[in-house]
Amino acid sequence: MNSPQLLLQKVSSPQDLKKLNKKELNLLAEEIRELIVSTVASNGGHLSSNLGAVELSIALHRVFNSPQDKIVWDVGHQCYAHKLLTGRLPLFHTLRKQNGLAGFPKTGESPHDAFNTGHASTSISAALGLLAADRLLGNKNNSIAVIGDGALTGGLAYEALSHAGHLGLPLIVILNDNKMSISPNVGGLSKYLSRLSMKEKYQTFRRHFDELAKKIPFIGRGFFNLVQRLKRAVKAVFYIDNFFVDLGFEYVGPIAGHNIQSMINVLEDVKKLNRPVVIHIITRKGKGYGYAEDDPGSYHGVGSFSVDGGLDETDLQVIKNGKTFTAAFSDIITEAGKKNNRVVAVSAAMKTGTGLSFFAKTFPRRFYDVGIAEEHAITFAAGLAAQGLKPVAAIYSTFIQRAVDQILHDAALQKLPVVIALDRAGFVGADGETHQGLFDIALFRSTPNLTMLCPASADEMKLMFDWAINKEQPGPVIIRYPKSYCPPENPAFSAPLETGRGVFVKKSNARVCLFFTGSLYTQALEAADILSGQGINIDLYNLRFISPIDEEYLTGVINEYKLAVFIEEGIKNGGFGEYTSALALKRQCKASILILAADKSIFEEGKALGTREELLAENGLDGKGIAKTIQCII
Repeated sequence: MNSPQLLLQKVSSPQDLKKLNKKELNLLAEEIRELIVSTVASNGGHLSSNLGAVELSIALHRVFNSPQDKIVWDVGHQCYAHKLLTGRLPLFHTLRKQNGLAGFPKTGESPHDAFNTGHASTSISAALGLLAADRLLGNKNNSIAVIGDGALTGGLAYEALSHAGHLGLPLIVILNDNKMSISPNVGGLSKYLSRLSMKEKYQTFRRHFDELAKKIPFIGRGFFNLVQRLKRAVKAVFYIDNFFVDLGFEYVGPIAGHNIQSMINVLEDVKKLNRPVVIHIITRKGKGYGYAEDDPGSYHGVGSFSVDGGLDETDLQVIKNGKTFTAAFSDIITEAGKKNNRVVAVSAAMKTGTGLSFFAKTFPRRFYDVGIAEEHAITFAAGLAAQGLKPVAAIYSTFIQRAVDQILHDAALQKLPVVIALDRAGFVGADGETHQGLFDIALFRSTPNLTMLCPASADEMKLMFDWAINKEQPGPVIIRYPKSYCPPENPAFSAPLETGRGVFVKKSNARVCLFFTGSLYTQALEAADILSGQGINIDLYNLRFISPIDEEYLTGVINEYKLAVFIEEGIKNGGFGEYTSALALKRQCKASILILAADKSIFEEGKALGTREELLAENGLDGKGIAKTIQCII
């Protein structure tokens, strides 16, 4: 795959696509696909989904006039071809790199990115809002939502479909049906779409009949009305139960999603309709790159790899080799499942990413994948807990934001023992601000009846998990951990848990103590070593509990020091440090309080791009940054 992208170099805007012939469009698709593979192999990124949307991107930009016409990409992890077709070829090599192109649509990056996306199921709502505003402003531009079949498992998509049908505006919804979100799709919707895909007799008849009707000269209004009645009759026979039609949409499909000309023809026809329409296309995730076609799940989001050799065995076994916090969780929950048949696992379409694949294989009857529906995952788990089971819902921190009400209303207020394994808590490299797990502490620390724990190592995670499963106090437990490798063990990590209290990792007669959330143990230890080399002794205190807190005990520890430094891998506003600062003031602690956490400025344009290590350093939370800040104060 070493094409020089000769055609792609001629496309500096969507208008240039309109100058290419059918053969050139197909060659362009090949060039785009090759460039995506080589770039993702170097930078990492979302591969399978982007390879599946190449022809769709070309057809959309051939027919519509972006940025006047608005294209909203659901989730956005299929927008690489769109970026290449909208003038970003010269910067494409910086994809997902610090200060480079984002891996998702960014309105600040290009006017062709109509709406920022990073989470699933938002596109129809956003596109409908854009269209409604366009009409209120007296314009007649088009608005297109591109949504995958997996994202349709999210309730927000159904709310938007219902409203769109009610408004009757000419919203175009393209349903990209590839049988997968990240994990294979589950549930009634997937089965329903499969039935629609099989009912091709009506579509075949409709296309042939339209072509025949167009060839008859001097067709009058009477005959045209007859054609319409006949088409409705055929539709009634073959499509009695079309969900989209019932909501007020015209339904077109299924269409071959890798046939550029077929999609161009359909899109041209749909542009003329003055009503909401769903275009159902069938694509293949990973299209054009054999390794990704054969294993689209593993190639959904990848790090760097060899184009010729694909992901190697090490890449594919990350979950199994025990090196990451996710891998540690995988081993821990599976072991717990063997000991207790009441332990069940719940995933929101992230079985592999959250480390639940092995549990699902070992205990298939005790594993539930609810699809991209985090709200349902939590309330469903609460229902399981209400019946005496031990549900564990494994969800990324950035996605748990969608289920705040469910955690509060359905789990915490009812004091139900749901365990929430919060993966990717803290800084998450490369995917930008939409994927940072920095808000969970501020969101949930004050939730009544809820316990939040932060393990520093694999052994401490197991300790906390076992405590959460077996604890006598009612209420849910969140165990938050980063997307990183587990550090070497320390004897302190195996010390028994005491509710609301942490544990010293390093204790001496120092005047300064670093109080850290577990994920920052490595950085705290590095800072202590740097300062020790400068003659400044530092104690280390692993907080363990974010909530509840034994306030009397914590303030007693704080009062042992001249300076108490609280470092957390979360947003500073409303975080643990600010709570502690208020507590110290209330209890009239003599120690000075310093808070080091993520600043909200990370969510400014482009600042959230980079590796976890780069983001920690940029926010002064790496070992050097922590040491430098303390050195400037004492």
